Amino acid sequence: MASSNAYAPSAPELPESFGQHQYDGENRYTYAYPLYQQTQQLSSSSGMFSPETHPQIVRSFESADRDRSGFLEESELRQALSLSGYEGISNRTIRFLLFIYKSPGDSLLRLGPKEYVELWNCLAQWRVIFDRYDRDRTGKINATELRDAFFHLGYMLPTSVLQLIISQFDDGTGNAVDLCFDSFLECGMIVKGLTEKFKENDPGYTGYATLPYDVFMLMVIPFVVSYD
Repeated sequence: MASSNAYAPSAPELPESFGQHQYDGENRYTYAYPLYQQTQQLSSSSGMFSPETHPQIVRSFESADRDRSGFLEESELRQALSLSGYEGISNRTIRFLLFIYKSPGDSLLRLGPKEYVELWNCLAQWRVIFDRYDRDRTGKINATELRDAFFHLGYMLPTSVLQLIISQFDDGTGNAVDLCFDSFLECGMIVKGLTEKFKENDPGYTGYATLPYDVFMLMVIPFVVSYD
């Protein structure tokens, strides 16, 4: 039986908007992540940042929004994050972040000011976690450090699951797999997302869940095929 603290992780929350996806036109099967606690409020009518927004968030967004559309698409988001100190994030991770953080009512993969603030704050939290477990300060974490990071966050992953996660970032050279920040970020958000979805179907925290096939597919597919 799974320990209850496996369902009490301190990982940064996914955005409130990701909890608004619906199934079959009803509010039956939702991505009900806990609400993201924002300190900044944005003007939804004008799309402008509030005075309380961190200046670096505003500067990076406005500099990257080259067409002044009020949204950041893939290449623009990459530039905005680079201006914020997150250089070298892979195309795969950028697409993943766009999918997770975009407004559920928007059919395009892009972020407005509100979604960008949520992403920016979340990245900062994940960066703190990464730096804490990058003990040798190489800018990468190995399998042991990844295991320790997940354990600290409340995710007691079996060795087989941890190895499967790490194998997704194997470059085929035969060398030990070390994860840079964007790979760690991707791993962390997937593990947190799938754990939260499983928890919705395991209200008694037993470590077991019975769920229909369609619900299972809705749980897993967004994290598997949304960004490749």
